[in-house]
Formats: sequence, structure tokens, C-alpha cells
Amino acid sequence: MLLFAGSVNAEVIQVEYSRFYSHVKKLDGEDTQALQFAFGFQRVGEGRLCEINNAKIVTDKQTLPLEVSEEYRFTVPSEKVLKMAEAFVEIDLAEAANLCDMSVQLETKTAYLKTRYSKEELTYLLEQYRSFFNEMGSFLSFIMPTVDGLNIQFADENISMPVKDAPNINMGTQMLSAEWIESSKGLVLPEKPFRITAKATK
Repeated sequence: MLLFAGSVNAEVIQVEYSRFYSHVKKLDGEDTQALQFAFGFQRVGEGRLCEINNAKIVTDKQTLPLEVSEEYRFTVPSEKVLKMAEAFVEIDLAEAANLCDMSVQLETKTAYLKTRYSKEELTYLLEQYRSFFNEMGSFLSFIMPTVDGLNIQFADENISMPVKDAPNINMGTQMLSAEWIESSKGLVLPEKPFRITAKATK
């Protein structure tokens, strides 16, 4: 990793694209095409992400801007040509880099975030996560978690409310067990979720 100091409280860092590619290439198959890795930097000792001013991929010939979410996470494309070009991901942090550790979040792509889901759509997302963990755990199944449902997260972490014919939303999260999904007739949400992740147990 190469570091470039900015102001006292901010730094621009460059991380080899190959480090990101080693993650995102695992999601290239059809059985995981609804999933993505969202990258960020966890503030050491705090339950928040370090602020990112902007992020981009840099090669000798081009610069590709990356979209940074309000949560300060970003995604990168899975492009072998960028790895071969020895590209860097340049991140402009609003705070000192030595206070920020890399954070990787496996989640559904934004195209799959909406207010209405059929049973088949929920099952599809569940199976995507199961496929990923099964592939990653083919040799280490005894230490890999088991996916037994979906966690639906909302932007408002304080929202708590009942949902018709479905588990309640509690403190911004709705937990759907695999059993509930199997017996459900679909799901109607009060608003579009912020993120969907796997509900997993070891």
C-alpha cells in the first residue's frame, strides 16, 4: 500500500486493484450474480466507517471514478484487464489512514432493492448467498457459517414497526428465516431497504 499525506486530518491512499479483484472475481458466476462486495474503511475503535471524499481507479492511461455511497462504501468492477494493467484504487480519506482499517461487506446489488418481493425472488437471493458460502467453504465447511435466512436493513436504524404477514422490523432490521421464506407468499415493505445481507449462523 502506498500512502500520500494530505492535511493533518486527511490522507489519500493508493491500494493495488489486485487486492480488490481477489474478492470481486469470486462473484463472477451466475449463481452469485445478484451479490456484490462493498468496500469501506472501519474507524478503529468506533462503530462507523471513515469518511471518504472520493475514490477512483487509476492506470497509466485512464482514471475511472467510483461512486461512494452516503455510508462511505464503494464497489469496484471485476476486470482482469485492470489487474493486468497494475491499476490502483485511489481513496481520498477525510481522516488519517492509520485510523482506518479495510472493511468488506457482502450484500445484494442495488438493482435487487425494492419494496415488493415474490417468494421466488426471496428464494433466489437466499440461494445466491448459499451458493457463495458453499463455494467458499468447499474445503473449510467446518468453519464456514450456514446461511439460514436474509437480513433486510433500512436506512433509519431506529425504525421499528410491524409488517403484514411477515416478521417485524426491529431497530432498522428485518430478519427473514429460511423457513419463513419457504412458507411465505412474498413480502411487501414500507420502504425500499438500504441493504440485504445473509442471515448466517455457525
